[in-house]
Amino acid sequence: MEITEFVDSLRLDGSLLADAAEEAGPDARIPACPEWQMRDLVTHTGRVHRWAADFVTQGVQQPGPLPEAPDLADDDLVAWLREGHHHLVLALHSAPQDLTAWTFLPAPSPLAFWARRQAHETSVHRVDAQQAAGASLTPLPSAFAADGIDELLTGFHGRDRSRVRTDVPRTLRVRATNAPGADWTVHLSDAPPHTVRTTADDGADGADAAKPADCTVEGPAEELYLALWNRLPWDALTITGEETVARLWQERSGI
Repeated sequence: MEITEFVDSLRLDGSLLADAAEEAGPDARIPACPEWQMRDLVTHTGRVHRWAADFVTQGVQQPGPLPEAPDLADDDLVAWLREGHHHLVLALHSAPQDLTAWTFLPAPSPLAFWARRQAHETSVHRVDAQQAAGASLTPLPSAFAADGIDELLTGFHGRDRSRVRTDVPRTLRVRATNAPGADWTVHLSDAPPHTVRTTADDGADGADAAKPADCTVEGPAEELYLALWNRLPWDALTITGEETVARLWQERSGI
């Protein structure tokens, strides 16, 4: 996906998140994060947006903490969220292509990283807000959802902090049924998961395509994306093979 597409997604989902937060009210519980109420979700997202915008606008080269939570009344939180979201969208839209800044996942460039990461961060939390409001979920394009699966599998769960580990090596195949090339094989062991983009082409990754996995999980890209982020139940997905591998993901993949 192009950087502009990520920024467009961020623009839409941030607005929808704020709308849902207003509708639900500050006390609404967040289903995927039972310890959070809407005020916590709004505060978290607003802090992340401002944190990310600093890297983009100031070219910060080292990691740093999120800004402090604001001392605001509940009635002022959504407006504060909208302000930070707007600033982040403008920062990404106007940033130079050769931006240099700290990142924490592989990406073609720092600008590509921050646009992609904040688009998916906001998309997942927009779902949280709409679920808390009891609203219908705004559909996600399949290409965007497939990209989010890729970021989750090859990025977040390629890091040392991933808790998806098993003493007995297993493989998990993840396949989006409505997005071309959206196919991954996750190698699980007592080390951090190692994910390869599985293709039918010749080459190293193509070899994985011909091997049966211990467990295969497949479904439409959006449902797969949200299930892997533990925002939707896995009931609508097709699971074949060892279901214990799927349960391992559900129990230990929280970020």
